[in-house]
Amino acid sequence: MKNKKALIFSAPSGSGKTTVVNHLMETFPNLDFSITATTRPSRGVEKNGKEYYFISKEEFLKLIEEDAFVEWEEVYKGSMYGTLKLELERIWNGNKVAVFDVDVKGGINLKHYFGKQALSLFIAPPSLEVLKERLTTRGTDTPQAIEERLAKASLEMQDAPSFDVVLVNDRLEDTLTRATEIVAAFLG
Repeated sequence: MKNKKALIFSAPSGSGKTTVVNHLMETFPNLDFSITATTRPSRGVEKNGKEYYFISKEEFLKLIEEDAFVEWEEVYKGSMYGTLKLELERIWNGNKVAVFDVDVKGGINLKHYFGKQALSLFIAPPSLEVLKERLTTRGTDTPQAIEERLAKASLEMQDAPSFDVVLVNDRLEDTLTRATEIVAAFLG
């Protein structure tokens, strides 16, 4: 893993993490997105092999047995997510920096795995009330799913100090500017 860098982004669902990651991917050409494997069904216009690798629970469990993951987690009941070792090899063989957009537990696990080779960033909402509004406006989840995500977000916010940097996404333009500065400093 020598000279291999990684950027880890975690946040409660709806905090703006994916928007920040997409901005950075456009800003820095040496970044490459690590595609996560998941057992959950695709949402909206998500495509297999682009946003996620959508696989069956049986296949996921087989990959766990084969030690094919750097880390994995059952994020929501019945929905498993994991970072494939082959995905890291693909990125690093291309002399790129691996970018992870993962849940909070996955972010903490990846930071432990990579140590100083990684910079971990936690994107926080200004408040749970603002987060509820964002999740509702997004329109991808049922009211029950939104309540579950808010309960999970409340717990995830307690893990923010485990990350190298906490960015409160109150005003998107400011968040993007700060994220760009932080990543530029890390990449050197």
